[in-house]
Amino acid sequence: MDPLHNPYAPGAGVRPPQLAGRDSDLDAFRVVLERVGRGLPERSLMIAGLRGVGKTVLLLEFQSLAEQHEWSTAKLEGRTGISLRGGLGRAIHLLLRSLNRRHRLEHRFERLLRILKSFVVTASPSGDFSFKLEVDPEPGSADSGDDEIDLTELLVEVGKAAASVQTGVAIFIDELQDLPHADLGAIVGAFHEISQQQLPVLIVGAGLPHLPQELSESKTYAERLFRYRRVDSLSTPAATEALVVPAQRLGVEFTPAAVGAILEASGGYPYFIQAYGKHTWDVADRSPIDLEDVQLGSVEARRELDVGFFGTRLDRATPKEREYLQAMAELGEEPVGTGAVAAHLGKPAGNLSVARDQLLKKGLIYSPDRGLVAFTVPRFGEFILSR
Repeated sequence: MDPLHNPYAPGAGVRPPQLAGRDSDLDAFRVVLERVGRGLPERSLMIAGLRGVGKTVLLLEFQSLAEQHEWSTAKLEGRTGISLRGGLGRAIHLLLRSLNRRHRLEHRFERLLRILKSFVVTASPSGDFSFKLEVDPEPGSADSGDDEIDLTELLVEVGKAAASVQTGVAIFIDELQDLPHADLGAIVGAFHEISQQQLPVLIVGAGLPHLPQELSESKTYAERLFRYRRVDSLSTPAATEALVVPAQRLGVEFTPAAVGAILEASGGYPYFIQAYGKHTWDVADRSPIDLEDVQLGSVEARRELDVGFFGTRLDRATPKEREYLQAMAELGEEPVGTGAVAAHLGKPAGNLSVARDQLLKKGLIYSPDRGLVAFTVPRFGEFILSR
């Protein structure tokens, strides 16, 4: 097949040519948009899952749906070391500019910018933040120094402005689990107040499987404030659709054996389907693509995954952390007990706490429950054992 016309798109956050198996998630978000837009009470969505299952893609689809409903939106990524006020301040600045372009808020827009200036200047009195605000701060608004109070005051004003022109605003936050508990608590607390006032503001997040746990630890009522949706590998029909439909649009077919081989190799994970589809396409010279093509393409697909998907993550681990990961892999089925890892290594559990905590911070493992750990990357254990 001509590589120039290859329809597959492996990549972080890259929308696949056929977004399969996510209709129920998209339908759920449409309901949220419609209800909040009509002033009805509704919980926002939080999506959680392993790496490579398409959380970022789904978050971008949610953002696109909001914009189709003529909402103003902004997206940011939660990152360790980035202040809440800096990251959210920039996102809200973009959101306000969009809202003003659509609806000409006039004097209300300038006041919102002044409140935003108060919010960000409180964190950086020197004005050292990543965007310009050519206004003076609004005294007494969003400038208390308490993140939750100030974010609440800012978003309430934004919500009132959106309601005044009969629209809504939405902030989408990827990698939400990377924010400190204090920042998560401020976001949850602000959204709680917004929900109580039934203002047309949504905060939608995506993160690793332990995101619900992180949110609940920041504020106990978070579990009742959001609707959590787990994003996982695709079912066999959805995985088949993701693989064969892009090729069919170009007049290319797969034999049943070829489809089965790619589904087995990929485990139904969207990122892996794209990788195997891409390299199988490149080695095939005719339609239908057959099992031999898959076997040839899989060699390069695995090489690419080993280097770019698995290897880059393992490279971030120190020797002691790799020892911990190796033990997890050798123990087999996840999740595994931290005590079992210690016993496997023949070391006291306390001696491994530093390595475990660093792996948690680096996002290579997560804790689905007390005393348990699991990989954040699907099939990571298989990769480690194959080295």
